[in-house]
Amino acid sequence: MAMNPALAAAEQITRTEARNFYYGIRLLPTPKRQGLCALYALARRIDDIGDEDAPLETKRTALGLVRKQLSDLDASTDPVLVAVAETSRRFPVPLEAFEELLDGVEMDLRGATYETFDDLRVYCRCVAGSIGRLCLSIFGNGTDPRASLFADQLGIALQQTNILRDIREDLLLGRVYLPSEELRQFGVHLQLDDAGALHDPDAKLAAYISFAAERAERWYDLGLRLLPQLDHRSAACCAAMAGIYHHLLLRIRDNPTAVYERRMSLPPSEKGRVALTALAKAVLPV
Repeated sequence: MAMNPALAAAEQITRTEARNFYYGIRLLPTPKRQGLCALYALARRIDDIGDEDAPLETKRTALGLVRKQLSDLDASTDPVLVAVAETSRRFPVPLEAFEELLDGVEMDLRGATYETFDDLRVYCRCVAGSIGRLCLSIFGNGTDPRASLFADQLGIALQQTNILRDIREDLLLGRVYLPSEELRQFGVHLQLDDAGALHDPDAKLAAYISFAAERAERWYDLGLRLLPQLDHRSAACCAAMAGIYHHLLLRIRDNPTAVYERRMSLPPSEKGRVALTALAKAVLPV
């Protein structure tokens, strides 16, 4: 049977754009893989609106259009939205999670800064906890009523990893996500040196990154409680996606200065090993 064209389009977007997530997504059976790709494609569109080089008002208008489209998915002819509509008929998708993602992107457009970690956690929940809850609707909730909480916590762990990885790139864009209160406590003044790298002559930023990475590690401990609630294929997918970011976090924790000059990433071979390890731990039906 030929794949629904809208679902096929969403999967192509995911295969092309989700350089980390697709290692896990491809471990899912076809219906779940298609569904998760549809949700990713829309989330990616929302995220791209926030990051594109366009006037602020143009971005706000684009986000407003997505909000309007979400309120009447069945009327859309856009392939990504058609794929999301089809997925929401197949799975219990919490479409309100996309609204939270939109809220998070709008925080970026406002140039929001974060005084405390609790403030940052609200942002992380919007832009990443929402993705965790969307994924859970495809994976299945298991029996623990806290499964949604675990998915939310895992998303927050991944977003903390993104923030630590992208300190330099965000600063170049005029964005600072690290809590101001904590930067003051560590005596950190974020700035670039003459070569365009993060300036840290007294290793105060390195000390802060190690501290923040240890905290993110505890969020992984919380979020990974989700895995026993999932069927084997879904657990393998989730473990692969989270594992790639977790490995990245451990590298940052062990060598904070690695993020000073360029965006750190894992080589494809290491990403593949993480996915294969997750798959090997799953008892897959023949």
